[in-house]
Amino acid sequence: MTKIRFDVNREDALLIDKIVDRAVEAAQGAGWEYDALDARMDIAACHRNGTPLNLADLLAADDFNFSHDVFGIRRHIDRRTGKLLNHFWPRCAMKVAA
Repeated sequence: MTKIRFDVNREDALLIDKIVDRAVEAAQGAGWEYDALDARMDIAACHRNGTPLNLADLLAADDFNFSHDVFGIRRHIDRRTGKLLNHFWPRCAMKVAA
């Protein structure tokens, strides 16, 4: 069994920190809690384990698309593998060549 990866470069880590801050704030605004450590792990695991994200685009996304991606990842990530389940695909996923 392969281990889930959370390691990211410095630039990605800084973007993920900003995404996490925004996600935690959005969750609080909706009346529920999203722990910053959980959010950081969800985003990093998704990014490093099969669905690379365009983190700059995610951070810059409007509230609707930001919420779709961040909270969709939260809902559909397999926390044992970092893979996304149920055919969920973030709008800010990196484009892959066909």
